[in-house]
Amino acid sequence: MRTVAVVGASLAGLSAARSLRKRGYDGRLIVIGDEPHRPYDRPPLSKEFLAGDIGEADLTLETDDEDLRAEWLLGTRATGLDSADRAVRLADGREVRADGIVIATGAAARRLPGTDGLTGVHTLRTLDDARALRDELALGGRLVVIGGGFIGAEVASTAYALGLDVTVVEAAPTPLAGPLGETMGAIVSALHADHGVRLLCGVGVKGLSGESRVDAVLLEDGRSVPADIVVVGVGARPCVEWLEGSGVVLDNGVKCGADGRTSLAGVVAVGDCASWYDPHAGVHRRVEHWTGARERPDAAVATLLAWGAVEPGVPRPPYFWSDQYGVKIQFAGHAAGADSVTVEEGAPGDRSFLAVYRRAGQPVAVLAMNQPRLFMRWRKQLTAATS
Repeated sequence: MRTVAVVGASLAGLSAARSLRKRGYDGRLIVIGDEPHRPYDRPPLSKEFLAGDIGEADLTLETDDEDLRAEWLLGTRATGLDSADRAVRLADGREVRADGIVIATGAAARRLPGTDGLTGVHTLRTLDDARALRDELALGGRLVVIGGGFIGAEVASTAYALGLDVTVVEAAPTPLAGPLGETMGAIVSALHADHGVRLLCGVGVKGLSGESRVDAVLLEDGRSVPADIVVVGVGARPCVEWLEGSGVVLDNGVKCGADGRTSLAGVVAVGDCASWYDPHAGVHRRVEHWTGARERPDAAVATLLAWGAVEPGVPRPPYFWSDQYGVKIQFAGHAAGADSVTVEEGAPGDRSFLAVYRRAGQPVAVLAMNQPRLFMRWRKQLTAATS
């Protein structure tokens, strides 16, 4: 290959670029990003950066990339892929032709329809999002977080520590039931109540009120929750619209094999936009976690450089962590399909425990609160059992 284009300049794209060089690729390397910023770390955006404990310089991901020798095309969005000419079309009218292409365009925060005209309404996905939200939180007031997932919970925790009056609204009866199951989801989300943050579950949002600035969140049961600031944390959608009509098969993201290979030769996909095949479960899954964006690109790059002439391995079980109200939450594996979950160490009431999810007696996932050393031992066991 003489030219490889990496479309996406966040962690997954940077990891792919690094893997290309480490695996001996010495050709032209072009990294395309729709944001104007060089790659930065996203997990601190909802925690340390939002709280003002760290600055933008602390977010940089490029600390040892002198030998990357990449051409950076930043602040321009990919709008199409011409598979015949192997060209990536950009919003500014340019085209980038490449022998190999890494798709790493990530995901975008979902928004509430009809709220674009109101100030005080935020999502949190990018550095610019975090800057704007941080400035508003510094003014204090009443914050309503729509969505009780991990990002919403981290924002609530940060805002609580800053002294804001915080309410979390979750449409599901139990927050985090999707990734953790109902029992453990209820235990983890109880951290809100532990700290006096209101949690309203099992009710959807009908809309927002306010003339130019939001002043309340209107619930479907008729209640109104006063708000000076609203954060919408209702999930993300994969950024794959630009690939429509390209021949790349899409299904909740870019449909990939277990090593990132797509339906087009010489094209792989990584990160939040990639739906990799899980050979253990027999399904495709998108893994929207830092470790997936850090680890999986190397397997995809190996496939790309070999033009698919390698046997795909088995991806490691997904792993993520969350810091809320001074508690470290860690999870690895997939809770879906587990037929039991047992506490192996500690006590949930103390907010310090480790629980193991099993299917037919075999571990399929592990969850820990404030048990980092024990968790890492179990994570290694889980990886060994599924490799």
